[in-house]
Amino acid sequence: MRQLLSGRLGRVRTGAHRAAGPDGAAAPVEEENLWGPSPVIEVRSLLKTYGHGDAAVRALGGPPDPVTGVSPGVDLVVEQGDMVAVMGSSGSGKSTLMNILGCLDVPSDGRYLLDGIDVGGLDEHQLSLVRNRKIGFVFQSFNLVPRTPALAQVELPLAYAGVKAAERRRRALAALSLVGLADRVDHRPNELSGGQQQRVAVARALVTAPAMLLADEPTGNLDSHSTEDVLAIIDRLNASGRTVVLITHEDEVARHAKRVLRLVDGQVVADVRQAPVDGPPPALRDPAVFAAHAPHALTSGGS
Repeated sequence: MRQLLSGRLGRVRTGAHRAAGPDGAAAPVEEENLWGPSPVIEVRSLLKTYGHGDAAVRALGGPPDPVTGVSPGVDLVVEQGDMVAVMGSSGSGKSTLMNILGCLDVPSDGRYLLDGIDVGGLDEHQLSLVRNRKIGFVFQSFNLVPRTPALAQVELPLAYAGVKAAERRRRALAALSLVGLADRVDHRPNELSGGQQQRVAVARALVTAPAMLLADEPTGNLDSHSTEDVLAIIDRLNASGRTVVLITHEDEVARHAKRVLRLVDGQVVADVRQAPVDGPPPALRDPAVFAAHAPHALTSGGS
């Protein structure tokens, strides 16, 4: 299992292309250093169908071709450091895709590699380990534990992973500081605003240093000021190299992404690159220009 969670496709050790070590022997090198890291997400011909026979509903992958009877499926590659927004109306398949990417559901067909791990053959115990160590979840409803202080909320994933108490506390404090809540570590959910609760949820998602931050409508329950605060945190996290996938129906949230996918009837119908993978997200590339094109700026001008 250790190999499962730390390994990547293509990370084959060789004895070449690295300077000799202290003992004069050639030190091994990993192909990943030569060819670059695996994508965080690699999806090929992904399909998801609910029901059987005449009652079957294709939630992801598109309708079958009338001639061949084959559905096109969903293909998607997300590189390390990207920030992708997945958009679509109700019934478009974006929630189904999120559940599969988050290892909360399994596809009916196709292949899904998460940070180089083929999750298709994993059992439920192995999937739970992958979710804990590879994915940081942020949900619209915060999902905080009632009457539990912020520090303990953020420590929870580390406790499940068997991290010792002192190290849990150190890492949880660092995560809360990162989201601007160093002075709220002892506050319970009912003592925090909605925006602060979501920031606790972001800290909890980050504390395991996951390969991907998966945020499902992260600002859906927030006012405009709190929305800007949370999106600013996500922008900074991505600028520091964190891979982010946002599930959203809001254009204002999608503006922050480097890449926007649109789903219709379980198919990707648009894939727009808004900023390079290896640069800052749009809000940080040119903050003045980004702010000038915000919806509130466009509608309030001229007064």
